[in-house]
Amino acid sequence: MKKIITLCFALVLGAAAVNAQTTVKGSKFTDNWSIGVQGGLISPAAHHAVIGDARPIAGLTLTKMITPAFGLAVEGNMAFNVGSHIDIQGVKGACAIDATQVSLLANVNLGNFLCGYKGEPRAVEFVALYGFGWAHNFYPESQSPDVNALTSKAGLNINFNLGAAKAWQINVKPAIVWALSGNTAAVGYKRICHNTHYDLSCALLELTAGVTYKFSNSNGSHNFVKAKLYDQAEVDGLNAKINDLRAGLKTKDADLQKANTTIKDLQNQLNDCRNRAPQVIRETKESTTNNLESVVTFAQGKSVIAASQYPNVERIATYLKNHKDAKVVIKGYASPEGSIEINQKLAKARAEAVKTLLQKKYGIKSSRIQAEGQGVGNMFSEPDWNRVAISTLTE
Repeated sequence: MKKIITLCFALVLGAAAVNAQTTVKGSKFTDNWSIGVQGGLISPAAHHAVIGDARPIAGLTLTKMITPAFGLAVEGNMAFNVGSHIDIQGVKGACAIDATQVSLLANVNLGNFLCGYKGEPRAVEFVALYGFGWAHNFYPESQSPDVNALTSKAGLNINFNLGAAKAWQINVKPAIVWALSGNTAAVGYKRICHNTHYDLSCALLELTAGVTYKFSNSNGSHNFVKAKLYDQAEVDGLNAKINDLRAGLKTKDADLQKANTTIKDLQNQLNDCRNRAPQVIRETKESTTNNLESVVTFAQGKSVIAASQYPNVERIATYLKNHKDAKVVIKGYASPEGSIEINQKLAKARAEAVKTLLQKKYGIKSSRIQAEGQGVGNMFSEPDWNRVAISTLTE
């Protein structure tokens, strides 16, 4: 007996543990209550005619589902004094209702327990139940004292859920009830039970049908609803971060477009500078010396004179041919990319390229030409504009 009671409490504690880990909404104490009415027949399990000695019963059931799979129910039934039989004590009950029984039952929804809860009840559900209760048999005071007994009940409810909200159920409830103590198992049946154990001779078969209504829950439905497993505050914070990143991305797009426009303008200016005719710069000094400068531009890492730069070299050659005493100083420069040694060699090679073209193409003597490599130049604000060779004429 102690083992059975311990098992019952273990089931209740297990249901509470599962409820603590539930992933459904609508599991407050005030949620998932239902009330049902039932009626049917009860008959001895042994030593009697099951149909002939059957008696009508009716009752109420109040159920609280703790989780979609586990719940508790309080059930109360009353037996009606129908028939002409006389019990073993030789007493015929005089009350219309001569027996009552109240039970506390643990419920297990087998579908939800074995297959999981899908977010709403299934159309047909099977619920196993087990628990203990108290039975009371009424006798006229002049005939016999009333009888009390400890009972145990096990059964299987077959529930049919109705409607779109599934708030109503039709129930079919086969069960068996044992009298575990007391001096009788049932009023009006010819058997006295004194032993505290499960004995079919002290058991009743029960078959009832009924209707159950499930009260509305805090989640707005009549049943458990699957919960959304997230923290709304955390989601709001993440959305705010996403919006900030999107705003930052728009700003970066605008900055990138502005930078591309600036690059395009600078490229156009550079092309204009490269294609511009040589500019003669004349300065009046005390020595009255006329100076002429010509700029030859180069590609990055190159010392070969492009065809578009030949007019700038030819202008220097023309001046030297027309002024026999004039000389030219060619200074080569490089942009800051690369090492110092490479830039020094590249700057020198650019100056030598202009000198070689003046000698071979225009026949200018080397004694009138001085080529120097200046390394990295800083004459212009844009680094790539410093890939030049500047020729300065002197007299």
